[in-house]
Amino acid sequence: MRDLGPGVVLDNPAFIHETALIYGKVFIGEGASLWPYVVIRSEMHEVRIGRRTNIQDFVMIHVGNETPTIIGDNCSITHHCTIHGAEIGDNCLIGINATIMDGARIGRNSIVAGHSIVTEGTVVPENSIVAGSPAKIIKTRDNGPANTMNARFYYENARAYANGDHRVTERESFRHAMAEEMQALTAAK
Repeated sequence: MRDLGPGVVLDNPAFIHETALIYGKVFIGEGASLWPYVVIRSEMHEVRIGRRTNIQDFVMIHVGNETPTIIGDNCSITHHCTIHGAEIGDNCLIGINATIMDGARIGRNSIVAGHSIVTEGTVVPENSIVAGSPAKIIKTRDNGPANTMNARFYYENARAYANGDHRVTERESFRHAMAEEMQALTAAK
């Protein structure tokens, strides 16, 4: 692993791609993954990435003038998203090319649809699905289990990538891990 600088703290992430760029005060949680061409900058405040959260290809994360960026556990920040000085709760999925702006807060178990823009200071309640520009609530439901399953998929994929295996879905161990996660989520209800 290359030197990421004195402000970057890694708590045993599953995978950080060699093209990921991480600067400033940044914490990457246990089992998290950063995929190709992720950029994270924190010249002030901080960026925190939670446990088993995946930051997918070409995501840009930065802080706001007055706000840090905090992303919870078991989140999927999908391809080409911009997260700028916002807070995202546990078990959220942020869709492809979505933008979350300064001071926005996304409640746990929520989905932000692809290409949506969550404007400055917007508060999205837990268990919401938002879409549009500006993003508005289009549905309310508990998305936590589905979002957690997506995070588990990326966790298993990240562990495989760290070992040079780019086809984890073909492995019996992968199918077992996914079934185990689903069983745990079902038992928790």
